[in-house]
Amino acid sequence: MKWFRHAFAVNSDPSGEPTEGQRAVADRVCRAVVRRRMATPALMLLEMCRPLNYLSAQLMHFFGPVATVLLDRRAYGEFAAFLERRSSVDYLCRRIEALEAEADQPASPEDGPSCDSPAEGESPASDSSADGLP
Repeated sequence: MKWFRHAFAVNSDPSGEPTEGQRAVADRVCRAVVRRRMATPALMLLEMCRPLNYLSAQLMHFFGPVATVLLDRRAYGEFAAFLERRSSVDYLCRRIEALEAEADQPASPEDGPSCDSPAEGESPASDSSADGLP
């Protein structure tokens, strides 16, 4: 009966971190999500579908021959292999949150004038006079 005790045991991922290739592909996906300002829906989807990450990786392998016609074969395979790991959802969530925090930080004053402030030597009222409005 010793085998029955571990019949439903789930091994945790000992390393927890992706390889360099997987990290590059996951980072590219996370940056695309943040650039499109879809971080919150993506995080919700990842958290809701957490138990299905292995199934989604298997579906990616199944659709691989068709999908790689349009996508990079190596990157697609790396991402599918990455999703097979239990820690992949945690890594994606952490990375999206970190990239979103970077994007939300205000720009430093050394970056130049902001779009809202008038340029040097220009009065704030000059914008409205250009439109012909009083």
